[in-house]
Amino acid sequence: MLLSSIRRGFTSRVGPIRTLSSHSEMKDFLDYLDSLKNYEKSGVPKGAGTDSSDGFDLGRMRCLMERFGNPHSKFKAVHIAGTKGKASTAAFVSNILRNEGYSVGCYTSPHILTIRERILLGKSGHLVSAKLLNDLFRRIKPDIDQAMKEENGCISHFEVFTTMAFLLFADENVDFAVIEAGLGGARDATNIISSSGLVASVITTIGEEHLAALGGSLETIAMAKAGIIKQDRPLVLGGPFVPHIERIIRDKAVAMNSPVVSAYDTGNKCTMKSFSILNGRPCQICDILIQVVKDMKMSCKLHDVKLQMLGDHQLQNAATATCVALVLRNLGWSISDKSIRYGLEDTYLLGRSQFLTSEEAEVLGLTGSTVLLDGAHTKESAKALMNTIRMAFPKAQLVFVVAMASDKDHVGFAREILSGVHVETVVLTEAAIAGGVTRTTPASLLRDSWIKASGELGIGIVHDGMAEYSELLKEQPVGSESNLGDGKTVLATESCLKGCLRTANQILSRRGDEKRVIVFTGSLHIAASVLASLAG
Repeated sequence: MLLSSIRRGFTSRVGPIRTLSSHSEMKDFLDYLDSLKNYEKSGVPKGAGTDSSDGFDLGRMRCLMERFGNPHSKFKAVHIAGTKGKASTAAFVSNILRNEGYSVGCYTSPHILTIRERILLGKSGHLVSAKLLNDLFRRIKPDIDQAMKEENGCISHFEVFTTMAFLLFADENVDFAVIEAGLGGARDATNIISSSGLVASVITTIGEEHLAALGGSLETIAMAKAGIIKQDRPLVLGGPFVPHIERIIRDKAVAMNSPVVSAYDTGNKCTMKSFSILNGRPCQICDILIQVVKDMKMSCKLHDVKLQMLGDHQLQNAATATCVALVLRNLGWSISDKSIRYGLEDTYLLGRSQFLTSEEAEVLGLTGSTVLLDGAHTKESAKALMNTIRMAFPKAQLVFVVAMASDKDHVGFAREILSGVHVETVVLTEAAIAGGVTRTTPASLLRDSWIKASGELGIGIVHDGMAEYSELLKEQPVGSESNLGDGKTVLATESCLKGCLRTANQILSRRGDEKRVIVFTGSLHIAASVLASLAG
Protein backbone atom coordinates (compact mmCIF):
# COMPACT_ATOMS: atom_id res chain seq x y z
CA MET A 1 0.00 0.00 0.00
CA LEU A 2 1.25 3.48 -0.83
CA LEU A 3 -0.10 4.94 2.36
CA SER A 4 -0.21 3.22 5.68
CA SER A 5 -2.78 3.97 8.32
CA ILE A 6 -2.01 7.05 10.35
CA ARG A 7 -1.41 6.95 14.10
CA ARG A 8 -4.54 6.59 16.25
CA GLY A 9 -6.26 4.65 13.47
CA PHE A 10 -7.01 7.51 11.13
CA THR A 11 -6.53 6.96 7.42
CA SER A 12 -6.74 9.89 5.04
CA ARG A 13 -6.21 7.96 1.79
CA VAL A 14 -6.40 4.42 0.44
CA GLY A 15 -3.80 2.34 -1.35
CA PRO A 16 -3.58 1.71 -5.10
CA ILE A 17 -5.27 -1.70 -5.38
CA ARG A 18 -8.54 -0.53 -3.83
CA THR A 19 -8.34 2.66 -5.87
CA LEU A 20 -8.10 0.80 -9.17
CA SER A 21 -10.96 -1.54 -8.33
CA SER A 22 -13.17 1.35 -7.24
CA HIS A 23 -12.77 2.94 -10.69
CA SER A 24 -14.41 -0.04 -12.34
CA GLU A 25 -17.14 -0.09 -9.70
CA MET A 26 -17.98 3.54 -10.47
CA LYS A 27 -17.71 3.39 -14.27
CA ASP A 28 -21.21 4.70 -15.05
CA PHE A 29 -20.90 7.48 -12.51
CA LEU A 30 -17.44 8.51 -13.70
CA ASP A 31 -18.51 8.39 -17.34
CA TYR A 32 -21.39 10.71 -16.50
CA LEU A 33 -19.10 13.17 -14.72
CA ASP A 34 -16.68 13.05 -17.66
CA SER A 35 -19.49 14.13 -19.96
CA LEU A 36 -19.93 17.40 -18.03
CA LYS A 37 -18.08 20.67 -18.42
CA ASN A 38 -14.87 20.32 -16.41
CA TYR A 39 -12.81 23.48 -15.90
CA GLU A 40 -9.99 21.51 -14.28
CA LYS A 41 -9.51 19.77 -17.61
CA SER A 42 -10.26 22.63 -20.02
CA GLY A 43 -9.02 25.62 -18.03
CA VAL A 44 -10.99 28.36 -16.29
CA PRO A 45 -12.42 31.11 -18.55
CA LYS A 46 -11.30 34.70 -18.13
CA GLY A 47 -13.32 36.50 -15.46
CA ALA A 48 -15.07 33.30 -14.35
CA GLY A 49 -14.46 33.92 -10.66
CA THR A 50 -15.49 37.60 -10.66
CA ASP A 51 -18.76 39.40 -10.14
CA SER A 52 -19.35 39.93 -13.83
CA SER A 53 -21.74 38.76 -16.49
CA ASP A 54 -19.13 36.15 -17.46
CA GLY A 55 -18.69 34.88 -13.90
CA PHE A 56 -19.71 31.53 -12.44
CA ASP A 57 -23.42 31.52 -11.68
CA LEU A 58 -24.27 30.72 -8.06
CA GLY A 59 -27.92 30.70 -9.06
CA ARG A 60 -27.47 27.21 -10.50
CA MET A 61 -26.16 25.91 -7.18
CA ARG A 62 -29.00 27.55 -5.25
CA CYS A 63 -31.51 25.83 -7.53
CA LEU A 64 -29.74 22.50 -7.10
CA MET A 65 -29.70 22.87 -3.34
CA GLU A 66 -33.40 23.75 -3.26
CA ARG A 67 -34.19 20.77 -5.48
CA PHE A 68 -32.51 18.47 -2.92
CA GLY A 69 -33.90 20.09 0.22
CA ASN A 70 -30.99 22.47 0.94
CA PRO A 71 -28.59 19.88 2.39
CA HIS A 72 -25.98 22.59 3.07
CA SER A 73 -28.24 23.94 5.82
CA LYS A 74 -28.04 20.68 7.78
CA PHE A 75 -24.44 20.83 8.98
CA LYS A 76 -21.97 23.35 10.38
CA ALA A 77 -19.24 24.35 7.97
CA VAL A 78 -15.68 25.64 8.04
CA HIS A 79 -15.15 27.27 4.64
CA ILE A 80 -11.57 27.64 3.35
CA ALA A 81 -10.34 29.82 0.47
CA GLY A 82 -6.86 30.97 -0.55
CA THR A 83 -4.27 30.69 -3.29
CA LYS A 84 -2.18 28.05 -1.54
CA GLY A 85 -2.57 25.85 1.53
CA LYS A 86 -6.32 25.21 1.35
CA ALA A 87 -6.21 21.41 1.18
CA SER A 88 -3.48 21.10 3.81
CA THR A 89 -5.31 23.44 6.19
CA ALA A 90 -8.54 21.52 5.57
CA ALA A 91 -6.77 18.26 6.40
CA PHE A 92 -5.27 19.71 9.60
CA VAL A 93 -8.64 21.09 10.75
CA SER A 94 -10.47 17.86 9.92
CA ASN A 95 -8.01 15.70 11.84
CA ILE A 96 -8.11 18.00 14.88
CA LEU A 97 -11.91 17.67 14.98
CA ARG A 98 -11.76 13.89 14.48
CA ASN A 99 -9.29 13.53 17.32
CA GLU A 100 -11.81 15.26 19.55
CA GLY A 101 -14.37 12.63 18.51
CA TYR A 102 -16.46 14.62 16.06
CA SER A 103 -17.86 13.20 12.85
CA VAL A 104 -16.38 15.26 10.03
CA GLY A 105 -17.00 15.65 6.33
CA CYS A 106 -14.09 17.06 4.34
CA TYR A 107 -14.41 18.27 0.74
CA THR A 108 -11.28 19.19 -1.25
CA SER A 109 -9.95 19.18 -4.81
CA PRO A 110 -8.26 18.06 -6.97
CA HIS A 111 -7.62 14.39 -6.30
CA ILE A 112 -4.48 12.33 -6.89
CA LEU A 113 -5.57 8.76 -7.67
CA THR A 114 -9.34 8.62 -7.31
CA ILE A 115 -12.17 11.13 -7.13
CA ARG A 116 -13.14 9.48 -3.84
CA GLU A 117 -10.27 11.39 -2.21
CA ARG A 118 -12.30 14.58 -2.52
CA ILE A 119 -14.85 13.47 0.07
CA LEU A 120 -13.77 12.13 3.46
CA LEU A 121 -16.47 11.03 5.89
CA GLY A 122 -17.06 10.29 9.55
CA LYS A 123 -14.92 9.92 12.65
CA SER A 124 -12.31 7.82 10.84
CA GLY A 125 -11.72 10.14 7.91
CA HIS A 126 -11.94 7.34 5.35
CA LEU A 127 -12.53 8.12 1.69
CA VAL A 128 -16.16 7.97 0.65
CA SER A 129 -16.88 4.45 -0.58
CA ALA A 130 -17.55 3.67 -4.21
CA LYS A 131 -20.85 2.08 -3.15
CA LEU A 132 -22.00 5.21 -1.34
CA LEU A 133 -21.19 7.37 -4.37
CA ASN A 134 -22.87 4.93 -6.75
CA ASP A 135 -26.00 4.66 -4.62
CA LEU A 136 -26.27 8.44 -4.31
CA PHE A 137 -25.70 8.93 -8.02
CA ARG A 138 -28.48 6.51 -8.94
CA ARG A 139 -30.78 8.22 -6.46
CA ILE A 140 -30.26 11.75 -7.70
CA LYS A 141 -29.59 11.25 -11.42
CA PRO A 142 -33.21 11.84 -12.53
CA ASP A 143 -33.23 15.16 -10.67
CA ILE A 144 -29.80 16.11 -12.01
CA ASP A 145 -30.97 15.30 -15.55
CA GLN A 146 -34.04 17.49 -15.07
CA ALA A 147 -31.93 20.31 -13.65
CA MET A 148 -29.55 19.98 -16.60
CA LYS A 149 -32.46 20.47 -19.00
CA GLU A 150 -33.67 23.53 -17.13
CA GLU A 151 -30.16 25.02 -17.14
CA ASN A 152 -29.56 24.25 -20.85
CA GLY A 153 -26.78 21.80 -20.04
CA CYS A 154 -24.68 24.38 -18.21
CA ILE A 155 -24.27 22.56 -14.88
CA SER A 156 -20.61 21.65 -14.45
CA HIS A 157 -18.68 18.66 -13.14
CA PHE A 158 -17.71 20.65 -10.02
CA GLU A 159 -21.29 21.76 -9.33
CA VAL A 160 -22.63 18.20 -9.54
CA PHE A 161 -19.91 16.76 -7.33
CA THR A 162 -20.22 19.59 -4.80
CA THR A 163 -23.94 18.87 -4.62
CA MET A 164 -23.19 15.20 -3.97
CA ALA A 165 -20.69 16.08 -1.23
CA PHE A 166 -23.21 18.29 0.54
CA LEU A 167 -25.90 15.59 0.25
CA LEU A 168 -23.55 13.01 1.75
CA PHE A 169 -22.61 15.30 4.63
CA ALA A 170 -26.30 15.84 5.36
CA ASP A 171 -27.14 12.13 5.00
CA GLU A 172 -24.26 11.13 7.29
CA ASN A 173 -25.27 13.78 9.84
CA VAL A 174 -21.70 15.05 10.24
CA ASP A 175 -20.96 17.41 13.11
CA PHE A 176 -18.76 19.58 10.88
CA ALA A 177 -18.04 19.90 7.18
CA VAL A 178 -14.65 21.33 6.27
CA ILE A 179 -15.03 22.69 2.75
CA GLU A 180 -12.34 23.93 0.38
CA ALA A 181 -13.41 26.52 -2.21
CA GLY A 182 -12.66 25.43 -5.74
CA LEU A 183 -11.66 28.76 -7.27
CA GLY A 184 -11.80 32.23 -5.79
CA GLY A 185 -14.60 32.38 -3.28
CA ALA A 186 -17.41 34.80 -4.06
CA ARG A 187 -18.58 32.96 -7.19
CA ASP A 188 -17.40 29.48 -6.27
CA ALA A 189 -20.04 26.74 -6.14
CA THR A 190 -19.20 26.06 -2.48
CA ASN A 191 -20.15 29.63 -1.52
CA ILE A 192 -23.83 28.88 -1.10
CA ILE A 193 -23.10 28.33 2.59
CA SER A 194 -25.00 30.93 4.58
CA SER A 195 -24.13 32.70 7.82
CA SER A 196 -26.40 30.36 9.77
CA GLY A 197 -24.50 27.29 8.54
CA LEU A 198 -21.01 28.75 8.74
CA VAL A 199 -18.87 28.31 11.84
CA ALA A 200 -15.80 30.11 10.49
CA SER A 201 -14.32 31.20 7.19
CA VAL A 202 -10.60 30.85 6.48
CA ILE A 203 -8.38 32.63 3.95
CA THR A 204 -4.95 31.01 3.81
CA THR A 205 -2.91 33.09 1.34
CA ILE A 206 -3.32 35.48 -1.58
CA GLY A 207 -1.13 34.94 -4.66
CA GLU A 208 -1.24 35.50 -8.41
CA GLU A 209 -2.56 32.09 -9.46
CA HIS A 210 -5.65 32.23 -11.73
CA LEU A 211 -5.12 35.95 -12.35
CA ALA A 212 -7.25 36.10 -15.50
CA ALA A 213 -10.12 34.16 -13.94
CA LEU A 214 -10.13 36.36 -10.84
CA GLY A 215 -9.96 39.83 -12.34
CA GLY A 216 -6.32 40.31 -13.28
CA SER A 217 -4.75 41.65 -10.08
CA LEU A 218 -3.91 40.70 -6.50
CA GLU A 219 -6.57 43.17 -5.38
CA THR A 220 -9.35 41.47 -7.38
CA ILE A 221 -8.15 38.06 -6.20
CA ALA A 222 -8.36 39.24 -2.60
CA MET A 223 -11.87 40.60 -3.16
CA ALA A 224 -12.96 37.31 -4.75
CA LYS A 225 -11.63 35.22 -1.87
CA ALA A 226 -13.07 37.62 0.70
CA GLY A 227 -16.45 36.68 -0.74
CA ILE A 228 -16.61 33.72 1.65
CA ILE A 229 -16.75 36.04 4.69
CA LYS A 230 -20.23 35.96 6.18
CA GLN A 231 -22.17 38.27 8.47
CA ASP A 232 -21.19 37.95 12.15
CA ARG A 233 -19.11 34.82 11.56
CA PRO A 234 -15.40 34.76 12.52
CA LEU A 235 -12.64 34.91 9.93
CA VAL A 236 -9.26 33.18 10.34
CA LEU A 237 -6.34 34.50 8.28
CA GLY A 238 -3.29 32.42 7.42
CA GLY A 239 -0.71 34.63 5.75
CA PRO A 240 1.58 36.31 5.40
CA PHE A 241 -0.21 38.91 3.30
CA VAL A 242 0.98 42.05 1.57
CA PRO A 243 -0.31 44.86 3.86
CA HIS A 244 -2.72 46.47 1.40
CA ILE A 245 -4.10 43.05 0.41
CA GLU A 246 -4.72 42.17 4.05
CA ARG A 247 -6.46 45.53 4.42
CA ILE A 248 -8.89 44.61 1.63
CA ILE A 249 -9.80 41.41 3.46
CA ARG A 250 -10.06 43.05 6.87
CA ASP A 251 -12.22 45.86 5.47
CA LYS A 252 -14.64 43.23 4.16
CA ALA A 253 -14.63 41.56 7.58
CA VAL A 254 -15.44 44.88 9.26
CA ALA A 255 -18.30 45.44 6.82
CA MET A 256 -19.64 41.97 7.70
CA ASN A 257 -19.09 42.45 11.45
CA SER A 258 -16.80 39.42 11.40
CA PRO A 259 -14.18 39.11 14.15
CA VAL A 260 -10.72 38.36 12.73
CA VAL A 261 -8.07 35.99 14.08
CA SER A 262 -4.70 35.99 12.33
CA ALA A 263 -2.28 33.09 12.53
CA TYR A 264 0.43 35.51 11.49
CA ASP A 265 -0.02 38.06 14.28
CA THR A 266 3.16 39.11 16.07
CA GLY A 267 1.94 37.53 19.32
CA ASN A 268 2.07 34.09 17.71
CA LYS A 269 5.34 32.22 17.47
CA CYS A 270 5.73 29.20 15.21
CA THR A 271 9.21 27.74 15.07
CA MET A 272 10.75 24.83 13.20
CA LYS A 273 13.34 23.41 15.62
CA SER A 274 14.73 20.32 13.94
CA PHE A 275 14.25 17.68 11.27
CA SER A 276 13.92 14.02 12.24
CA ILE A 277 12.76 10.58 11.15
CA LEU A 278 9.76 9.18 13.02
CA ASN A 279 8.49 5.65 12.34
CA GLY A 280 10.42 5.66 9.08
CA ARG A 281 8.97 8.98 7.92
CA PRO A 282 10.58 12.42 7.83
CA CYS A 283 9.03 14.99 10.15
CA GLN A 284 9.80 18.46 11.42
CA ILE A 285 9.77 19.19 15.15
CA CYS A 286 7.98 22.48 15.79
CA ASP A 287 6.68 24.78 18.50
CA ILE A 288 3.27 26.37 17.84
CA LEU A 289 2.42 29.12 20.30
CA ILE A 290 -0.82 31.02 19.64
CA GLN A 291 -1.79 34.03 21.74
CA VAL A 292 -4.78 36.01 20.41
CA VAL A 293 -5.82 39.10 22.36
CA LYS A 294 -7.67 41.21 19.79
CA ASP A 295 -11.14 40.30 18.53
CA MET A 296 -11.12 36.97 20.39
CA LYS A 297 -9.10 36.06 23.49
CA MET A 298 -7.59 32.58 23.15
CA SER A 299 -4.28 30.79 23.53
CA CYS A 300 -2.59 27.47 22.87
CA LYS A 301 1.00 26.40 23.55
CA LEU A 302 2.22 23.28 21.79
CA HIS A 303 5.87 22.28 22.10
CA ASP A 304 7.69 19.67 20.00
CA VAL A 305 4.84 19.01 17.58
CA LYS A 306 5.95 16.36 15.10
CA LEU A 307 4.61 17.48 11.70
CA GLN A 308 4.70 14.99 8.83
CA MET A 309 3.78 17.88 6.51
CA LEU A 310 7.15 19.51 5.86
CA GLY A 311 8.25 23.07 5.26
CA ASP A 312 7.67 26.52 6.71
CA HIS A 313 4.49 26.82 4.63
CA GLN A 314 3.05 23.70 6.23
CA LEU A 315 3.97 24.99 9.67
CA GLN A 316 2.00 28.13 8.80
CA ASN A 317 -0.94 25.99 7.61
CA ALA A 318 -0.77 24.09 10.91
CA ALA A 319 -0.84 27.38 12.82
CA THR A 320 -3.85 28.50 10.77
CA ALA A 321 -5.67 25.26 11.56
CA THR A 322 -4.81 25.69 15.25
CA CYS A 323 -6.42 29.15 15.15
CA VAL A 324 -9.54 27.63 13.57
CA ALA A 325 -9.71 25.08 16.40
CA LEU A 326 -9.35 27.85 18.98
CA VAL A 327 -12.11 29.86 17.33
CA LEU A 328 -14.42 26.85 17.53
CA ARG A 329 -13.46 26.32 21.16
CA ASN A 330 -14.20 29.99 21.84
CA LEU A 331 -17.65 29.47 20.29
CA GLY A 332 -18.41 26.64 22.70
CA TRP A 333 -17.25 23.43 21.05
CA SER A 334 -15.04 21.11 23.05
CA ILE A 335 -11.55 20.92 21.52
CA SER A 336 -8.58 20.11 23.74
CA ASP A 337 -4.96 21.06 23.20
CA LYS A 338 -4.26 17.33 23.05
CA SER A 339 -6.66 16.92 20.12
CA ILE A 340 -5.03 19.86 18.35
CA ARG A 341 -1.58 18.29 18.78
CA TYR A 342 -2.63 14.81 17.63
CA GLY A 343 -4.67 16.23 14.77
CA LEU A 344 -1.69 18.16 13.44
CA GLU A 345 0.66 15.21 13.87
CA ASP A 346 -1.75 12.77 12.20
CA THR A 347 -2.07 14.80 9.02
CA TYR A 348 -0.45 13.44 5.88
CA LEU A 349 -1.45 13.98 2.25
CA LEU A 350 -0.46 12.33 -0.99
CA GLY A 351 1.62 14.54 -3.23
CA ARG A 352 2.50 17.12 -0.58
CA SER A 353 6.05 16.67 0.71
CA GLN A 354 5.52 12.93 0.25
CA PHE A 355 8.57 10.68 0.49
CA LEU A 356 8.38 7.27 -1.14
CA THR A 357 9.63 4.23 0.70
CA SER A 358 12.85 2.58 -0.42
CA GLU A 359 10.75 -0.29 -1.80
CA GLU A 360 8.65 2.12 -3.88
CA ALA A 361 11.78 3.88 -5.16
CA GLU A 362 13.15 0.49 -6.18
CA VAL A 363 9.95 -0.29 -8.13
CA LEU A 364 10.54 2.92 -10.09
CA GLY A 365 14.11 1.85 -10.82
CA LEU A 366 15.49 4.56 -8.55
CA THR A 367 17.23 2.29 -6.07
CA GLY A 368 19.37 4.19 -3.60
CA SER A 369 17.64 7.50 -4.25
CA THR A 370 15.38 9.49 -1.95
CA VAL A 371 12.21 10.21 -3.92
CA LEU A 372 10.04 13.21 -3.04
CA LEU A 373 6.65 14.01 -4.53
CA ASP A 374 5.40 17.57 -4.15
CA GLY A 375 2.61 19.25 -6.12
CA ALA A 376 4.16 22.73 -6.01
CA HIS A 377 3.08 24.67 -9.11
CA THR A 378 3.51 28.38 -8.35
CA LYS A 379 6.64 30.41 -7.71
CA GLU A 380 5.58 30.76 -4.07
CA SER A 381 5.18 27.01 -3.60
CA ALA A 382 8.43 26.38 -5.48
CA LYS A 383 10.22 28.63 -3.01
CA ALA A 384 8.62 26.76 -0.11
CA LEU A 385 9.70 23.44 -1.66
CA MET A 386 13.29 24.61 -1.98
CA ASN A 387 13.29 25.77 1.64
CA THR A 388 12.15 22.29 2.67
CA ILE A 389 14.85 20.62 0.57
CA ARG A 390 17.55 22.88 1.99
CA MET A 391 16.39 21.97 5.49
CA ALA A 392 16.21 18.22 4.92
CA PHE A 393 19.01 17.61 2.39
CA PRO A 394 21.55 20.42 2.53
CA LYS A 395 24.27 18.50 0.63
CA ALA A 396 22.37 16.08 -1.60
CA GLN A 397 22.63 15.81 -5.35
CA LEU A 398 19.28 17.11 -6.70
CA VAL A 399 17.32 15.92 -9.71
CA PHE A 400 13.95 17.45 -10.60
CA VAL A 401 11.28 15.89 -12.81
CA VAL A 402 8.85 18.65 -13.75
CA ALA A 403 5.50 18.75 -15.53
CA MET A 404 3.21 21.79 -15.46
CA ALA A 405 -0.17 23.02 -16.62
CA SER A 406 -0.24 25.62 -19.37
CA ASP A 407 -1.74 28.40 -17.22
CA LYS A 408 1.12 28.54 -14.68
CA ASP A 409 4.13 30.87 -14.42
CA HIS A 410 6.74 28.51 -15.85
CA VAL A 411 9.65 30.96 -15.77
CA GLY A 412 8.86 32.11 -12.23
CA PHE A 413 8.65 28.50 -11.06
CA ALA A 414 11.97 27.61 -12.73
CA ARG A 415 13.66 30.68 -11.30
CA GLU A 416 12.74 29.70 -7.74
CA ILE A 417 13.99 26.14 -8.18
CA LEU A 418 17.26 27.13 -9.80
CA SER A 419 18.03 29.92 -7.36
CA GLY A 420 17.31 27.80 -4.28
CA VAL A 421 20.42 25.59 -4.47
CA HIS A 422 22.53 23.91 -7.15
CA VAL A 423 20.33 21.56 -9.17
CA GLU A 424 22.19 18.75 -10.92
CA THR A 425 19.56 17.71 -13.46
CA VAL A 426 16.07 18.77 -14.54
CA VAL A 427 13.97 16.39 -16.62
CA LEU A 428 11.03 18.22 -18.20
CA THR A 429 8.03 16.14 -19.14
CA GLU A 430 4.25 16.13 -19.65
CA ALA A 431 1.40 14.89 -17.49
CA ALA A 432 -2.31 14.71 -18.21
CA ILE A 433 -4.30 17.37 -16.34
CA ALA A 434 -7.59 16.03 -14.93
CA GLY A 435 -7.43 13.16 -17.40
CA GLY A 436 -6.93 15.35 -20.48
CA VAL A 437 -4.16 17.10 -22.40
CA THR A 438 -5.84 20.47 -23.07
CA ARG A 439 -3.91 22.21 -20.29
CA THR A 440 -0.68 20.20 -20.55
CA THR A 441 2.47 22.18 -21.38
CA PRO A 442 4.73 20.50 -23.97
CA ALA A 443 8.13 19.60 -22.53
CA SER A 444 9.84 21.65 -25.26
CA LEU A 445 8.05 24.82 -24.12
CA LEU A 446 8.98 24.10 -20.52
CA ARG A 447 12.60 23.78 -21.64
CA ASP A 448 12.43 27.26 -23.18
CA SER A 449 11.20 28.65 -19.85
CA TRP A 450 14.00 26.96 -17.89
CA ILE A 451 16.60 28.21 -20.37
CA LYS A 452 15.23 31.74 -19.93
CA ALA A 453 15.24 31.45 -16.13
CA SER A 454 18.80 30.10 -16.08
CA GLY A 455 19.92 32.98 -18.29
CA GLU A 456 18.32 35.52 -15.96
CA LEU A 457 20.15 33.94 -13.02
CA GLY A 458 23.46 33.49 -14.82
CA ILE A 459 23.39 29.72 -14.28
CA GLY A 460 25.24 27.52 -16.75
CA ILE A 461 23.15 24.78 -18.36
CA VAL A 462 23.51 21.90 -20.76
CA HIS A 463 20.30 20.97 -22.58
CA ASP A 464 19.35 18.28 -25.05
CA GLY A 465 19.71 20.62 -28.00
CA MET A 466 23.47 20.89 -27.41
CA ALA A 467 26.30 18.61 -28.54
CA GLU A 468 27.70 18.64 -25.00
CA TYR A 469 24.50 16.95 -23.78
CA SER A 470 24.93 13.88 -25.97
CA GLU A 471 28.40 13.38 -24.51
CA LEU A 472 26.85 13.06 -21.06
CA LEU A 473 24.84 10.03 -22.11
CA LYS A 474 27.67 8.13 -23.71
CA GLU A 475 28.67 4.99 -21.86
CA GLN A 476 31.91 5.51 -19.94
CA PRO A 477 34.61 2.91 -19.29
CA VAL A 478 34.37 1.19 -15.94
CA GLY A 479 36.24 3.15 -13.28
CA SER A 480 36.25 6.41 -15.24
CA GLU A 481 34.88 9.58 -13.74
CA SER A 482 32.49 12.12 -15.26
CA ASN A 483 32.15 15.77 -14.40
CA LEU A 484 28.51 15.64 -15.60
CA GLY A 485 28.40 18.99 -17.33
CA ASP A 486 31.27 20.53 -15.36
CA GLY A 487 29.01 21.99 -12.68
CA LYS A 488 26.26 23.05 -15.08
CA THR A 489 22.61 22.11 -14.67
CA VAL A 490 21.51 19.48 -17.17
CA LEU A 491 18.12 20.03 -18.86
CA ALA A 492 16.50 17.03 -20.51
CA THR A 493 13.06 16.59 -22.07
CA GLU A 494 11.00 13.41 -22.09
CA SER A 495 7.43 12.85 -23.21
CA CYS A 496 6.54 10.24 -20.60
CA LEU A 497 7.30 9.15 -17.06
CA LYS A 498 9.10 6.00 -18.19
CA GLY A 499 11.47 8.09 -20.26
CA CYS A 500 12.06 10.44 -17.31
CA LEU A 501 13.05 7.55 -15.07
CA ARG A 502 15.36 6.14 -17.72
CA THR A 503 17.07 9.48 -18.34
CA ALA A 504 17.39 10.29 -14.64
CA ASN A 505 18.98 6.91 -13.97
CA GLN A 506 21.31 7.24 -16.93
CA ILE A 507 22.64 10.60 -15.77
CA LEU A 508 22.69 9.71 -12.07
CA SER A 509 24.68 6.56 -12.71
CA ARG A 510 27.56 8.82 -13.73
CA ARG A 511 27.88 10.21 -10.19
CA GLY A 512 28.56 7.03 -8.26
CA ASP A 513 27.28 6.65 -4.72
CA GLU A 514 26.62 10.31 -3.85
CA LYS A 515 23.41 10.90 -1.89
CA ARG A 516 20.73 11.91 -4.36
CA VAL A 517 17.22 13.24 -4.09
CA ILE A 518 14.79 13.03 -7.00
CA VAL A 519 11.89 15.48 -6.80
CA PHE A 520 8.73 15.09 -8.90
CA THR A 521 6.98 18.46 -8.96
CA GLY A 522 5.28 21.23 -10.98
CA SER A 523 1.82 19.75 -10.59
CA LEU A 524 -0.12 17.33 -8.45
CA HIS A 525 -0.70 15.46 -11.69
CA ILE A 526 2.96 14.42 -12.09
CA ALA A 527 2.78 13.13 -8.51
CA ALA A 528 -0.37 11.24 -9.51
CA SER A 529 1.46 9.72 -12.49
CA VAL A 530 4.19 8.38 -10.23
CA LEU A 531 1.73 6.93 -7.74
CA ALA A 532 -0.36 5.40 -10.53
CA SER A 533 2.75 3.71 -11.93
CA LEU A 534 3.34 2.18 -8.51
CA ALA A 535 -0.24 0.94 -8.51
CA GLY A 536 0.54 -1.02 -11.66
